[in-house]
Amino acid sequence: MVPLTESKKQSKAKAMKTAAGMALLLGLTLFAALTFYEGAGDVARAFSSIGYGALLLAAIRLAQTFLAGFAWRALLSRPRPAPWVFCKLRWVRESINTLLPVAQVGGDLLGARLLRNRGVAGGVAAASVIFDLLAQTVTQVAFTLIGVILLFHSGAQGELSYAVGFGLLLMAPALAGFWLAPRLLGMKWLDRLAESVEKRTGWASLGGLPVLRAGLREILRRRSGLATALCIHMSTWFIGVLEIWLALSLLGDPRSFATALTIESLGHAVKAAGFLIPGAWGVQEGGFIALCAAFGIGSPTAIALSLTKRIPDFLCGAPGLWIWRRMEGAGFGDFLPRGGLSAKEESHGL
Repeated sequence: MVPLTESKKQSKAKAMKTAAGMALLLGLTLFAALTFYEGAGDVARAFSSIGYGALLLAAIRLAQTFLAGFAWRALLSRPRPAPWVFCKLRWVRESINTLLPVAQVGGDLLGARLLRNRGVAGGVAAASVIFDLLAQTVTQVAFTLIGVILLFHSGAQGELSYAVGFGLLLMAPALAGFWLAPRLLGMKWLDRLAESVEKRTGWASLGGLPVLRAGLREILRRRSGLATALCIHMSTWFIGVLEIWLALSLLGDPRSFATALTIESLGHAVKAAGFLIPGAWGVQEGGFIALCAAFGIGSPTAIALSLTKRIPDFLCGAPGLWIWRRMEGAGFGDFLPRGGLSAKEESHGL
């Protein structure tokens, strides 16, 4: 296959960036429409009651992030970097994915590269990120199913079931990931596919698919590590429930932990359904309105609750981007899309 010319790469990157920008604009417009329709003043009054509780919400989010870092580390065999290294890299991954939705590369890809720069073999680093994402999504599906059971137990379903079902459909392929991974390792057509992707994106690999395949095999051999990662990721979802539970209390409408669990778990599924819009702006707020209505929570409070979920995104994300900048030794502008890789990125071998 003939590689794309530099001009075509730049045009493709520009088109993708424009599409993401338009999707973000659409989401923000939907968010604004919902806010004004439900009463901007009421939303503002509810949201203003958060106060210093925002710091507690950020602390809960950091606890989730750091615990997820331990899950990532559990996938690797010894010797491996210290726990704090994985916590920091996981922080960077989440910050990039949350605050730079139109960047040319994702936080997970950069996380693999940063882990490689800390002495982990490139294939193992990439494989660890792949299995970390699989473990995260598999446990999220299980967590969402718990929310579905609680929702039906409460007797409230309605149109929300469609959005939740669509979100689960998007996450379901991860359930087959662990079963398919060992069988895909021996398929030679993946080498040709990887070569094609490299030519089209301009990204050099972490050592090529054979190296990645070896890394996947190494992680698959450590069943105890996989089991540990699954258990830790499942725990992180329940820690996230504390965000909703605390936010509702701060908003003056305290609810039970079970109600908070239902809103948190199904909120993730609804957000997954809006994956085409960066940050799921508008989609998340609409989902929270439907979810909260099932439990008698007013729409202004629901929108304010959705906004409180975004507070840790910025309070934790901004420092995470600063850590990323320090680790890379460059400014943010060096990592934003310009139609191809910079010389610095090529030198890292990713």
